[in-house]
Amino acid sequence: MPNLSPDVDAGRPRGGRLPRRERRAQLLESALEVFVRQGYHAAAMDDIAERAGVSKPVLYQHFPGKLDLYLALLDTSCDAIIENCRQALVSTHDNKQRVGAAIAAFYDYVGSESGAFRLVFESDLTNEPSVRQHVDRVTTECAELIAEVIGDDTGLPLEASHLLAVSLVGMAQVSARFWLSDQGGLDRDQAAALISGLAWRGIRGYPLTDEH
Repeated sequence: MPNLSPDVDAGRPRGGRLPRRERRAQLLESALEVFVRQGYHAAAMDDIAERAGVSKPVLYQHFPGKLDLYLALLDTSCDAIIENCRQALVSTHDNKQRVGAAIAAFYDYVGSESGAFRLVFESDLTNEPSVRQHVDRVTTECAELIAEVIGDDTGLPLEASHLLAVSLVGMAQVSARFWLSDQGGLDRDQAAALISGLAWRGIRGYPLTDEH
């Protein structure tokens, strides 16, 4: 009988040993599926370990507890939508197209098959301060990016630019979530274009000069 390596012996029947970074990524992917499907409170570390095909001790080697794992996922999800918003704003100097790209970034994120948006916008753990801080970061940082563009284009003071930016972020994420739940409604591009048109008609009313 041939010798078996530690990665394929009877104690590890569900896959070989991965480098630490790859294992962490695999665990996060599995945890995302479980948290999206079950929510934070109903999900168990046993469920996540089983989904990843590892033992619980392996899972705990990477994440000391369920909240640590959830916060790591939130970090990744929040970073993704903020970076998508950033890329939308730098993709063009045409402000009408910027508005459309920013709105589309939220629709693309919410419409993703991963369902990661539920961790950010529909978390069942928002009473936990560390989770609330992560969730609020999306609105705060996206609004800061948009406010800078609004201020440059309109000449409005920082406070006014920031309030308009927060309103745009709220419009984008709330409408995108409603669109996703509205089965049989508009397709993604149609819905994003409709909200982009509404947002542009409002924001263009604050020109820097009459010539704009």
